[in-house]
Amino acid sequence: MVFGFTYLFIPVAYTFAFSFNDSGKSNLIWKGFTLDNWKNPCGAPEVCNALGNSIKIGLLATIFSTILGTMIAFAIGRYKFKGRSSSNLLIFLPMATPEIVLGASLLSLFLVFKINPGFWPTVIAHVVFCVSFVVVTVKARIASLDPRLEQAAMDLYANELETFRKVTLPLVAPGMQELLYWPLACLLMISLLLISTQEPLLHSLNLYMFLPHEESPHKLT
Repeated sequence: MVFGFTYLFIPVAYTFAFSFNDSGKSNLIWKGFTLDNWKNPCGAPEVCNALGNSIKIGLLATIFSTILGTMIAFAIGRYKFKGRSSSNLLIFLPMATPEIVLGASLLSLFLVFKINPGFWPTVIAHVVFCVSFVVVTVKARIASLDPRLEQAAMDLYANELETFRKVTLPLVAPGMQELLYWPLACLLMISLLLISTQEPLLHSLNLYMFLPHEESPHKLT
């Protein structure tokens, strides 16, 4: 596990360290320490605007996916209904589907229904991708709950709503809190290159546009 985290964070540490490098456009060789790169972080075109859009989308996707995923987890984990097995399969599909395939599928769906890619379609895409992780984690938490705690609360004359609010939800909440970072982490999904346009411009796409290439990612839409 330590090796895995080290491998993941080496590029982050490298990028942060070389942000203080006085090297101009080429940033592969250390040439000297400078703070000039941090004097005006919003100086590059659309950087802060794109970062703000990404944070907004991440927060909205966090709220929607957590609420929706928790409701689905309770429905699948607590109740038996026709199509329960199929619902479990559908929940796992976004987790097993490559991001580029999911992005292309969502783009096709939006175009079929004549929905222009933009802010809210991007939020929907994040929710679709992240809700599966919420369902899996919260459902595992629900399966580990001791039903005698809820029965004890109802024996003490608590109704179903009070039992859920004061007993069940606090026990499930740690599993929900673990998922708050997922939509924010999903902001770098490859699928964003397919469903996002210049309005709103997102941070990951804005960084991509600074790379040396001939075609803009927005032309994919």
